[in-house]
Amino acid sequence: MNKGNTVVVGLSGGVDSSVAAWLLKQQGWHVVGLFMKNWEDDDGDEYCASRQDLIDVISVADTLGIEVEVLNFAREYKERVFAHFLKEYQAGRTPNPDVLCNPEIKFSAFLEYALKIGAQRIATGHYAGVREFQGAWQLLKAEDGTKDQSYFLYRLNQQQLAKTLFPLAGLYKRDVRKIAEAAGLHVALKKDSTGICFIGERPFKDFLMRYLPKSQGEIRCLDDDRVLGEHDGVAYHTIGQRKGLHIGGVRGGKSGDHGDHDAWFVARKDVAENILYVVQGHDHPALLADEVSAWDLSWVAGEAPHTHWVYTAKTRYRQADAACEIERVGADACLIRFAEPQWAITPGQSVVVYESRVCLGGGVIA
Repeated sequence: MNKGNTVVVGLSGGVDSSVAAWLLKQQGWHVVGLFMKNWEDDDGDEYCASRQDLIDVISVADTLGIEVEVLNFAREYKERVFAHFLKEYQAGRTPNPDVLCNPEIKFSAFLEYALKIGAQRIATGHYAGVREFQGAWQLLKAEDGTKDQSYFLYRLNQQQLAKTLFPLAGLYKRDVRKIAEAAGLHVALKKDSTGICFIGERPFKDFLMRYLPKSQGEIRCLDDDRVLGEHDGVAYHTIGQRKGLHIGGVRGGKSGDHGDHDAWFVARKDVAENILYVVQGHDHPALLADEVSAWDLSWVAGEAPHTHWVYTAKTRYRQADAACEIERVGADACLIRFAEPQWAITPGQSVVVYESRVCLGGGVIA
């Protein structure tokens, strides 16, 4: 294809990536669409929407007058992302496959393909920004704070960011839908996909049980070690979980310190003994922590930020930024201390650090 000014846009079949492609075409880029098939185990499943997504991608490409390629990355996804996902759950942690998918598939295998066909850039419909500043590339939060996806992108490196465009960086979701409607894109009102890409809308536990066998064990009260019920496997539960414990009718301790009718929450998982520990009350001290250690670090700039500096961080995607400082940082691990206790910090999730609008990177919660 050796056409100058070529950008390959990852098209998912949704409104965001479709508008990203439209904007780039308006800016004068030679746009090529790419539909990535990352999962194929459930093609005939009621929860798998990939077939409809491809139909939508072809329709959008036709409306925009652009070429579209379809590539199957299912093998790479299974080896690099899904195998890690299962291994983490077996170890009692709660991984975030979307975080791993970005550097391993969307900005690795996808980028390799784009460069191979002679493109200068790749682009996606993520709500995030990228800019060059003082000779380095920075990952930025999107203008629309309610849709910002920089949390999922914190593992991108300088080489990947240098080749990436995020056309939606300065747009709000409502404006993206208006642009799509004005451009005649039939996906303008298409519902956003939710959940993990290979799970879709299906019940999460049902999906996990297909790959991780049941392992029944006790549910115990962390405060007094009473046995409150039974679980099917600690792997199916996560820290801070309230629903699906089936112990709602059980009352608190004898003194009623935590409120007899407060909800129960998962506070700890003992994988070795196969015990799930729960506490009563959303604000129980066992669910709060003012520091977090992380490993498998990834810093956008290629080097760690300064310690003892005022930053913000989040320990899960749907969370407000919280003031913090990096107390210590090494090649393999760091310790982050928050100004206020954080709720239900979960091993396997990521803690992502920001300095104002700039995403510095982070690591996996230990």
